[in-house]
Amino acid sequence: MKFRIGNGYDVHRLEAGKPFWIGGIQVPHTHGAVGHSDADVLIHAICDALLGAANLRDIGYHYSDQSPEFKGIDSKILLKDVASKIREKGYSIGNIDTVLALQKPKVMPYIEEMKNTLAQVLDIPVEDISIKATTTEKLGFVGREEGVEAHAVALLYAQL
Repeated sequence: MKFRIGNGYDVHRLEAGKPFWIGGIQVPHTHGAVGHSDADVLIHAICDALLGAANLRDIGYHYSDQSPEFKGIDSKILLKDVASKIREKGYSIGNIDTVLALQKPKVMPYIEEMKNTLAQVLDIPVEDISIKATTTEKLGFVGREEGVEAHAVALLYAQL
């Protein structure tokens, strides 16, 4: 069986008073991510991992931050479209493994809801999605609570 692996990375600046969307859900916090869309750093990293694994370039190529069409868009819409693109190319999702790096808020209480939301959008079993979270021990822009970052790895199988 042929398989492909892709990785994704995204980062967004945090700003007071913005809604904080991560993993397809809104998490209560005093700050939210800033971006052209809803700035869901986890979904953006997953999109890039999936697109990369299918050799379909990256999220910016398909959904330009210069396009008014995507201004403020719910990133779950982008993720659903990415899943459609990789299936059209003949791949199915094996699994997705992710890491969130943020100092605050603590996201452990929200991980299961994120996994369920992402699994529903991608139409895959929840067991095929892993979300881990870490701090940076107060180092760097994440540690200073200036931003949030996400890493993702995706495994795709060729549908023969």
